[in-house]
Amino acid sequence: MERRTFLRASALSVGAVAGGAGTASAAAPLRVQVLLFEGVEEQDFVAPVEVLGLAGRASGGAVTTTLVTTGRPGTVTCAYGTRVEVADGWSPGRADVLVVPGGGYGDKTGPGVNRLIADQVFLRRLAAVEALVAGICTGTMVLSAAGLTRGRNATTHTAAKADLAAQGANVVNARVVDDGDLITGGGITSGLDVALWLVERFLGAKTAQRVETVLEYERRGTVWRA
Repeated sequence: MERRTFLRASALSVGAVAGGAGTASAAAPLRVQVLLFEGVEEQDFVAPVEVLGLAGRASGGAVTTTLVTTGRPGTVTCAYGTRVEVADGWSPGRADVLVVPGGGYGDKTGPGVNRLIADQVFLRRLAAVEALVAGICTGTMVLSAAGLTRGRNATTHTAAKADLAAQGANVVNARVVDDGDLITGGGITSGLDVALWLVERFLGAKTAQRVETVLEYERRGTVWRA
């Protein structure tokens, strides 16, 4: 997948590696959208929102985070009953990074990722996204259904890894897998580590470390890079 937005994202990440602070700034921030849907796992999206929000503050606004629905703005009911009012619908052209959380993969008839996987119109839109995509937990299975993980290195929740492999991904048993314009995380709490890796990749290790200090959280596992 060669995406125009990925070229911008790549430039930012190269700057982060070379200069420690990246090239993102408040004037041209890294725009992150976090996709919410009925049955989404709370931890899957709350962790990235918290990490990226702190990073935005620590960097003077070099990253912005927006919650979006798959359709029109409205209230989303999460896996454990939390209700979230989402003010924005999904606008793929307004994001450099799209975060897709998981939730409900084991329940084939209830709310959660399986409804997205069954929605062919949504999957076609997702397949055409010109942004770096990040799958959290079974959110990776949504990316897989859209064809975004076929032939790529990726990971997901342990319970879904066999399905991911059967759908053509090269499953890597790592906490976070960075395959260029595709980043995926393992289980439910991996959203913390995926988001911290995004901060390090685009804003630099110093900002990521500041966020870790505020959270009093030390990253787990390995970031596997292609």
